[in-house]
Amino acid sequence: MGSRFDAYLQLWSYGFRPFFLFGSLFATAAMLAWLPFYHGQITIPTAMTPRDWHAHEMIFGFLPAVVAGFLLTAIPNWTGRLPLQGRPLIVLVVVWVAGRVAIATSAATSLTFAAIVDLAFLALLAAAATREIVAGRNWRNLKVILVVALMLAGNVVFHVEAAREGFADVGVRLGIAATIFLITLVGGRVVPSFTRNWLARENPGRLPSPFGKLDMAALVASGLALLLWTAAPEGATTGVLLIVAGGLQTIRLMRWVGHRTWRDRLVLVLHLAYAFIPLGFFLAATAAFGQLSVSAGNHAWTVGASGLMVLAIMSRASLGHTGRALVASRWVEAVYLLLIGAAVLRICAALYPSLPALLSLAWLGWMGAFALFAASYWRVFTGPRQSA
Repeated sequence: MGSRFDAYLQLWSYGFRPFFLFGSLFATAAMLAWLPFYHGQITIPTAMTPRDWHAHEMIFGFLPAVVAGFLLTAIPNWTGRLPLQGRPLIVLVVVWVAGRVAIATSAATSLTFAAIVDLAFLALLAAAATREIVAGRNWRNLKVILVVALMLAGNVVFHVEAAREGFADVGVRLGIAATIFLITLVGGRVVPSFTRNWLARENPGRLPSPFGKLDMAALVASGLALLLWTAAPEGATTGVLLIVAGGLQTIRLMRWVGHRTWRDRLVLVLHLAYAFIPLGFFLAATAAFGQLSVSAGNHAWTVGASGLMVLAIMSRASLGHTGRALVASRWVEAVYLLLIGAAVLRICAALYPSLPALLSLAWLGWMGAFALFAASYWRVFTGPRQSA
């Protein structure tokens, strides 16, 4: 009884613990239901179409949980203030869970009611994060709140579209755009930083280039390309701007010398995850010119960039914030390989729709990755911090 109570206390001691754990479990369960729901083999009492339910719960359900875990863990480091824990953290998680239930049962209530419950989570997260950043006078990180606000705006657009049109396209693209831009902001800080730290200690030589004009150009071009793609995903102007953004992001990634980190999987996977961002830009550009399905670029960004970066950040941050060695176990390496395989297979499934087995394999790879991560990190999330 005592050990269970200790695990309960540990779970609610830091934001990353419940949100990373429950987010991973939800990513597994929601995907488990998705393909049978899509094929009409099971019924989910949601008022959304199967495609919209899947897109919404991955973009505005699963990803915000991980973003919450990251922000509630990073902000205390930025501000020097105590982390959100205990009852306030429980309330935030309960609101997130309520949103998932409300969306799944919206056919029995209404899309309006589901929207109100669902939108409450991102609004509360933005408010809590803003309060901590302002109280800590950490002004330079307020820009992260703007991205959370953009995700909230995308969710609002999604719900309005779904209610009025019966489907949501702009809202989906806005949610993807906000997520990818968040990764370019946060990834642009953590990927070269972790790479530099490891190389300086383990493999002296060339180090990642510091933030400079090229990085700023990549951010500006990517932001403009994503905004235009959100509003008008097709057309020559959109395609050209997407290609420019993809090219700049490719050069940016190469300047971080990820090829020199192959011995540390926790660092290497960050580079592999970021590589799906320029790939997504190039695939989206090809779709803008009418040569490919939009699904290929969308899933390069959602499964590849977002999914793999989520696992990379969760696996590393959870070890670091519980006093464990920053070493990827064989289980974690298997998690990375499963997700990379799922991303590649999902892109190929969009390119070759006549091969339905590719979609099924990608589905299995995603579920396997997140289920294995939750299982292998269970004690990390529920156990005490280890002493150095």
